[in-house]
Amino acid sequence: MHKQEKPLSMLWGCELSESKMEETFKTDDTNYQHQLALRTMCLGAGAKGEFNIVELITGEPDNGKGITVATLHASGMPMVNLSGLELHPPVTFRLTSGAGPVYICGEHIALEDDFSGIESGDEEMEDEEEDIEESPVKPKKALAKSGNTAEKKKKPEAADEPVSDDENPPQKGKGRGKGRGK
Repeated sequence: MHKQEKPLSMLWGCELSESKMEETFKTDDTNYQHQLALRTMCLGAGAKGEFNIVELITGEPDNGKGITVATLHASGMPMVNLSGLELHPPVTFRLTSGAGPVYICGEHIALEDDFSGIESGDEEMEDEEEDIEESPVKPKKALAKSGNTAEKKKKPEAADEPVSDDENPPQKGKGRGKGRGK
């Protein structure tokens, strides 16, 4: 039985503002492989006309170096598409400039290791059983058909042996010549 991974997907999001300048995506769950696939980062309706800079810190927030991932401004760039940016926890988002609010939206993906194989294994077994059930039926039909045709071919050949000799080209000429001569 082989290990099969099933992705579990949940919406994830946070808000960064003056009251909460930092948010960390992390998990202590070791039964799954976790990933954060970012989608968008945008300013809220109450954002002022200032630059809001968000940095990303991978690893532990105290040990990691921040990388600016978005510079948002209400009049110029209120939203940025981050599709394709996939991160493994822990990941920290920090509002380094501006008052926000900045909304970060992503998809939390957990890959589950399925050792039971009950659901997928049963489906595979059912498919295999159907194939096994269908396979013998098809050859039996084919054998029955080929058996009938073989019998039909054998019977006429056995009954028409003199005819088959007449169909032989050297004998056809002899047979016709004899028939014409009479």
